[in-house]
Amino acid sequence: MLDRIKSTLASLAPAEQRVGKLLLSDPRTFAGLPVVELAERAQVSKPTVVRFCRSVGYEGLSDFKLKLAGSLSEGVPFIHRNVGTADTTGDVLVKVIDNTVAAFLKYRNDASTAAIDKAVDAITLAHANKNRLEFFGVGNSGIVAQDAQHKFFRLGFHTIAHSDGHLQIMSASLLGPGDCLVVVSNSGRTRDLQDACEIARKNGATTVVITASGSPLASAGHIHLAADHPESYERFSPMVSRLLHLMIIDVLATSVALRIGSAQLQPLLRNMKQNLLNKRYS
Repeated sequence: MLDRIKSTLASLAPAEQRVGKLLLSDPRTFAGLPVVELAERAQVSKPTVVRFCRSVGYEGLSDFKLKLAGSLSEGVPFIHRNVGTADTTGDVLVKVIDNTVAAFLKYRNDASTAAIDKAVDAITLAHANKNRLEFFGVGNSGIVAQDAQHKFFRLGFHTIAHSDGHLQIMSASLLGPGDCLVVVSNSGRTRDLQDACEIARKNGATTVVITASGSPLASAGHIHLAADHPESYERFSPMVSRLLHLMIIDVLATSVALRIGSAQLQPLLRNMKQNLLNKRYS
């Protein structure tokens, strides 16, 4: 993105060139500054800043800054943002957030909307037919499964989450046609999860797996939502995979809520909220 802007700079008006030069001198700062300060630093008017963004192919400043932030996060390899022993707290703050944002943007660009649509269809159908919806995961993925249960329970689903291998196998044995199982695993190599998924699938339940591409679990489900982010503890990295999985669950929950419709959900949510308030303050 920056190379393309640099190559077209000479064709812009002189005032717009000043905005472009300000951008190229410090792209990260440019992405975080309001239009007033950008105009002052480039010594141009605020409309000139907007015209520059449109001249290089964007709808306006907001659209330009959003694409710029994404380009910066994706364009810098992870190794350039490794946390080191000499880093200050400020350095760690920037690097951890940059690594996480880069993982999210990579998923956004690589994700299969067709696979997500299939998963949303399966979950919505299970709800419409009053069938079971279950979430399985172990370790950090078990936390994601519990969060997913909470989100879908709020949507009126009768759902449970299991993080114990024995319970997963027993619960999968009780699933059948019309039921939906969502399995979450970063590595996709946990044997109990593979077995549970295969049992549920054999019994006729629809299985959705959120896991790494090419893993054993990826081929065990009907619908695979690829989530590829290998953890590297040598990089002092946070559990980005867990955040990535939580984000995918949010996408599924939001999409399902849209399918169900506000007319059905609003009375349910109001009733839940009122009952919780009555319990909390009684």
